[in-house]
Amino acid sequence: MSPDLQPHVRLVRGDIADIAVLTTALKDVQCIVHLAAETGTGQSMYEIARYERTNLTGTALIYDLLVRGVGRHVERIVVASSRAIYGEGAYLCPEHGLVYPPSRSAKEKEMGLFDPVCPVCFGPCDSTATPETAPFQPSSFYGLTKQVQEQMVFMFGQVLGITSIALRYQNVFGPGQSLQNPYTGILAIFSNLAREGKTIQVFEDGMESRDFVYIEDVVHATAASITAHLSGCHAFNVGSGQRTSVLEVARMMNTFYGGRSEIQITGAFREGDIRHGLADIERVHSALKYKPGWEFSRGLMAFLEWANEFAPTRSGYEQSLTEMKERGLLRG
Repeated sequence: MSPDLQPHVRLVRGDIADIAVLTTALKDVQCIVHLAAETGTGQSMYEIARYERTNLTGTALIYDLLVRGVGRHVERIVVASSRAIYGEGAYLCPEHGLVYPPSRSAKEKEMGLFDPVCPVCFGPCDSTATPETAPFQPSSFYGLTKQVQEQMVFMFGQVLGITSIALRYQNVFGPGQSLQNPYTGILAIFSNLAREGKTIQVFEDGMESRDFVYIEDVVHATAASITAHLSGCHAFNVGSGQRTSVLEVARMMNTFYGGRSEIQITGAFREGDIRHGLADIERVHSALKYKPGWEFSRGLMAFLEWANEFAPTRSGYEQSLTEMKERGLLRG
């Protein structure tokens, strides 16, 4: 821990599911910012008990202690939720307006039909920004754990009179993220491959897209949720309001590292993945004065310049793909 923080911060290292550690951590605390989680969408589909233990049991133990009077000074809880609770999210149908398609079937994706269709007329529809009022339709076990975790936080927030805020983070990235963990997102994976001139394989048709939000913007939103004059329970999307395709990301990163990698569009797909992600950030702007300050291209350059300070590492990405194939969760 930085010497500058030592007079102000009490560092407790431990397991979120260890009640003794939590008891120590909750001592004399007024606000909990709960960021502890397992985060891999694909991995959650075959490491089910592990994700349940960290994301659900760990959170349940916090409330076990709060109900019993441990952490009696807690006035606010901010929890890291996820856009994964929405599943495919919001779409616009020319005939039926705003709709929320269910998860895409394996059969459709095997036929190369990657875009969701209107759940009413089964016609084409276009992805649009997903608001906080969207229904919960998680397509991965990770998303399901974050949905239940968020509902747990709001339920006990009401019971205990604790102001509770769920921040539905989009795809967070930036300097400092793990370059070894294959479950922290495609930026770490692609950067390792591009630096070594290895083939970059892109799932589906490459047009799947994400709302990549820079870490500094996420920190600002999280800090604002700690100090905002709010009471009760609130959910906010935290994103950039900008959508970028995975193929575009691969091309930008390959160019940065000299264009030595071949980019292959494989048509393969993972169970649990969504097609598009884009956050409606009007509510968080109104309540927390949040306004993203980083365009994706600028944030990506900052991330790549930072990553370039380290030698390319074996991230375990190939092993993760093998594990998913063996379990029938990676197809095509």
